[in-house]
Amino acid sequence: MSIRRVLVNFLLAILTFTLQISVFNRVLDFGGVTPDLMLVFVTTVAFLRGEKPGLLTGFFGGLLIDIFFGHLGFYALIYMYLGFLVGKLNEVFYSQNIAIPITIISVSDFIYNFVCYVLLLLFRKRFDIGYYMMNTIIPGVVYTALVAIFYYPLVLKIHERILEKEQRSEKKFV
Repeated sequence: MSIRRVLVNFLLAILTFTLQISVFNRVLDFGGVTPDLMLVFVTTVAFLRGEKPGLLTGFFGGLLIDIFFGHLGFYALIYMYLGFLVGKLNEVFYSQNIAIPITIISVSDFIYNFVCYVLLLLFRKRFDIGYYMMNTIIPGVVYTALVAIFYYPLVLKIHERILEKEQRSEKKFV
C-alpha cells in the first residue's frame, strides 16, 4: 500500500465519520433509523483492496466510532472482522458491477446489526428480536443500501484514480 492510498483512506474515513455523526445522525434520520456510512466505507475499501486494507480500515473506522460513543474496542473489533471477511471476497467478485458490492454491504450491515443486538441487548435480557428486526435492523439495512448506491461509486472512482497514479509512477521508474 502506498502512502498516497493510506492518506486518502485516512481522510475519507475522517470525512465519512464526520458525515455520519453530523449529517446522517442529525438531519437525515428517518424514524430514528440512520445509515451506517462507516460500514459502507469499510466494506467498500475491503471489497476493492483486500483483507489487510479492509482489516486496517475497519479497525480505524471502528476506533473512531468507539472514541465518539464510548465503547472502546467494541466497534473496532466488529468493523475489523467485517473488513477482513469482506476483503476475502476481493478476488472472487468483480468490483465494477454495483449489484454485488451493494449486496455485500447489505449483508455486512445485517450481520453488524445482529451482532450488536446479541452483544449489547440480548445480554441485558431484551429478547424482543422481532421488534428489533422490524424497527431497527431491516430499515437500517435498506437505508444503508440506498446510501451505498451513491457512496460506493464515489469511493470506487477515488480508488481507481489512485491506482492510475500509482501505475503511472511505476512506469516512470522502469
